[in-house]
Amino acid sequence: MSEVLKNWSEFRPSKTLWFWSSVGVAALTMIIGFSAAGWVTGGTATKQAETASEQAVAQLASNICVNRFKAATDAATKLAALKATDAWKRDSFIEDGGWVTFANMKTPVEGAAELCASKLLDTDGSTT
Repeated sequence: MSEVLKNWSEFRPSKTLWFWSSVGVAALTMIIGFSAAGWVTGGTATKQAETASEQAVAQLASNICVNRFKAATDAATKLAALKATDAWKRDSFIEDGGWVTFANMKTPVEGAAELCASKLLDTDGSTT
C-alpha cells in the first residue's frame, strides 16, 4: 500500500495532461449546467423574460376586463350572450365589447380577451 502512495506522491502530470483535464472539466461543467442545472443562454433568458412579461400584462388586463364587464349595467345580459357565443368566438366578443382595449390603445391587449372570457365563464354568474 505504501508503494501506491509513494507512486502517487511522486506523480507529476505534464502540461498537456493539465490542459486536457482542464478542458474536460470545463466541458463537463457546461454540459451538466445546461442540461441539469437549468442554465440558459442570454437569448433564451431574454425570450423567457419577454414571455413572462406579456403573460403578466395579459393577466392584469383580463382582471380589469372582468371588473369592467361586471360593472356594466347590462352585465347579466352580456354574460348570457357570452355563454351563448361559440367558444372560438368568445375572445372576439370580449374584444368587440371594448373590455380589453384601454386608453390610448388602438388594439386590445394580446391574450387578455381569452383569459377574460374564461374567468367570466368560471364565475358563478354574479355581477358584483
